[in-house]
Amino acid sequence: MACIILVEDNNLIREAVSGYLKLEGHSVVEFSGISGVMESVRRNIASLIVLDVMLPDGSGFALAKAIRAESSIPLVFLTAKDSESDRILGFELGADDYICKPFSAKELVLRIQALLRRSGAGGRQGPADPSGLWQLKEDGSGVLRTARIDTLKHELTVNGAPVVLTSAEWKILTFLAANCDQVVSREQILSECFNYFFEGSERTVDTHIANVRAKLGSGWIATVRGYGYRFNGFREAGDSGSGT
Repeated sequence: MACIILVEDNNLIREAVSGYLKLEGHSVVEFSGISGVMESVRRNIASLIVLDVMLPDGSGFALAKAIRAESSIPLVFLTAKDSESDRILGFELGADDYICKPFSAKELVLRIQALLRRSGAGGRQGPADPSGLWQLKEDGSGVLRTARIDTLKHELTVNGAPVVLTSAEWKILTFLAANCDQVVSREQILSECFNYFFEGSERTVDTHIANVRAKLGSGWIATVRGYGYRFNGFREAGDSGSGT
C-alpha cells in the first residue's frame, strides 16, 4: 500500500480522511499546515499528496507550485474554494485532481486509489521480512555479536539472551532491519511505524532509538547526521525467514 501526505488544518476532516485511508491499508503522514511538507516531499517518503488550499501558515496553491518545481508526485486538492477559476488554477499548478468541500470520503478514497493505480504506486510492496540471525563485528576487536529476530513469535535475542522490547521499539527495530541496505529518516519511521506527525514528534523517534540501542548494545544502529539512522547488522547469505 502507499504512504500519503495529508495537509489539512481542520482536525475533524483530517482525522476522517486519515481514518478512511488507513482502513484501505495506506499509511498517512499528517500536517495541519505547510510547515514541514516540502521536507517530506524531498525525502520521497510518500506516493501521493492530499492538499488543502486555505492553510493557517500559507497558501496551498503556493505550496503546490513549489512541489511541482521539484516533484511529479500525484497531488489532489481538497478545498472549499470551489469557483471555476480556483479549479482551473489548481489544475494549471499541476494538480491531478480537485475535490471541493463538502465531499464524500468514500469518493475521495476511490479517486486516490485510481491515481495510485495510474502512477503505479498503489501496489508498492513492503520491506522484506527481517527475521533471521543478524551479525555485527565490533570495530577494532573483531568480536562477533549476534541478534536473532523472529517476527512470527515476536521475539528478539541478543547473543543468545532474550530481550524484551516495547511495541514501538519492536516496530522501529524491524523496520530498520528490513531496510538495512539504506539510511532511514525519522519521518519515514514516523510514517511506517506510527502513522503520525506533529511538531516535535521526531524527538520521540530519537528517544525510542536510544532505548533500542540500550537493549541491543552499541554499534547496531548508526546515526547518519542530518538524515536519520542505519541498521549495521548483516546476515549470512540465505539466512532469512521466520527464524524458527
